[in-house]
Amino acid sequence: MSEVKIQPMGNRVLIKPLEQESKTSTGLYLPDTAKEKPQTGVVVAVGDGEDIKLKVNDRVLFAKYTGTEFKLDGQEYLLMECNDVLAKLLD
Repeated sequence: MSEVKIQPMGNRVLIKPLEQESKTSTGLYLPDTAKEKPQTGVVVAVGDGEDIKLKVNDRVLFAKYTGTEFKLDGQEYLLMECNDVLAKLLD
């Protein structure tokens, strides 16, 4: 993963959402309009806040409609408060 040219401020984290599979378990392909919003992602940058318990490359779970969505260099990202992250996914 290349270095991101953005630094979150305070207790915010920058997350790259992980896309949902475009094919169901039975082999049917889903159009983009039928896919749900991603709820998992990878932390790509963290702010300089004191209470952040996440680090770069952590896989996380977050609520569907949280954070600010934006594109940077053709990639989609979410910028959200660290408290909006629901859980850290363990390997």
